[in-house]
Amino acid sequence: MDNRIALVTGAGRGIGRAIALSLAAGGARVAVTSRTQEQLEMLVTAIGQAGGQGLAIAADLVDRDAPARIVDRVKTTWGPIEILVNNAGVGSSEAPQQLVDYDDDFWDRSFAVNVNAPYRLTKFVLPDMIQAGWGRIINIASVAGKLPALHGAAYSASKHAIIGLTKVTALEVGEKGITANAVCPGVTATLMNDKRLEYDARRTGKTFEQIEESASLLGRRLDPDEVAALAVFLAGDSAGAINGQALNVCGGRCFN
Repeated sequence: MDNRIALVTGAGRGIGRAIALSLAAGGARVAVTSRTQEQLEMLVTAIGQAGGQGLAIAADLVDRDAPARIVDRVKTTWGPIEILVNNAGVGSSEAPQQLVDYDDDFWDRSFAVNVNAPYRLTKFVLPDMIQAGWGRIINIASVAGKLPALHGAAYSASKHAIIGLTKVTALEVGEKGITANAVCPGVTATLMNDKRLEYDARRTGKTFEQIEESASLLGRRLDPDEVAALAVFLAGDSAGAINGQALNVCGGRCFN
């Protein structure tokens, strides 16, 4: 991936940060975006210390105009985006509720970040990828896009949607040297997931540790680096024959 230009959303922490660091380690120039400038600057510093190149772009993807500004910033600085990783997401941990009581504003925000922003970013980067005859779209979905997430209607529905968007993208541009795939993590040790496990512990009367041990057949949660490994593989030339897939990294939680 030497000198490939990549964009990773939701890169301030967790899975997005791990993907950005791994892409940079592979030689890519990595633009990173999230809402928190300080986290992005720390990430870009870490990329630079490891010998890579990073670009921090603070943005809130709820803003429907943010994707266009982000893409323009990367093109102005380095050139067209060749690898797009749509990782930013709103999880169920922020407002877990039964469907009958679900908050409509939270539903709308979840779809704005989890579906609408990836749609727009993909739409904006595809023309340059088509012209170049090469590109990689990697959408970070979830096993919740295949299995229902209790009290997480917006999260599960939006992750089903992003898998659908991935497949349509692959179908439309596969003949043009571009692949589109989804990575479906299982329960991963992130700050966002900590909150979900705390909720499930309160809901079930179990301890946090008991919930964590039941997260996968491995008896643990995944590490963000384990998810990043698949994303980085899909971004490379050797994954050129993999297209339109929703691939699980879940420790055996989902077999679909």
